[in-house]
Amino acid sequence: MKVLLDTCALIWFLRDDPELSEKAAQIIEHPDTDAFVSVVSIWEIAIKASIGKLQIPLGFHDSLEDKLKASGFNLLPVEFQHAAGVYPLPAVHSDPFDRLLISQCKSEKLTAITNDSRWSDPRYDISVLW
Repeated sequence: MKVLLDTCALIWFLRDDPELSEKAAQIIEHPDTDAFVSVVSIWEIAIKASIGKLQIPLGFHDSLEDKLKASGFNLLPVEFQHAAGVYPLPAVHSDPFDRLLISQCKSEKLTAITNDSRWSDPRYDISVLW
């Protein structure tokens, strides 16, 4: 299975936070799972931390890439088709980070791991697990 973690799922996974569902954690850690983290999530974490909306430990950003590699995550860059794919998405979700992540799921045929019920809207035509 190929999955893409949304930003909250990524943060909760890295923090070993109980907010991450047991099912999601098991899927992410399963040896047959190809788990992806988008650079969109890295960008979102950086922005929210820099404006005080997200508390991260000092130096966290310096070791984030190492943590992702150690956890076996694949890093998903933003490609032209991902950015362009945001345009035709229905206006169910207004968050620009989430819309780009949804577009990546559609384009790359990835199952989303998120607790955000808006991602499950059938008009997005993506698989969602939580």
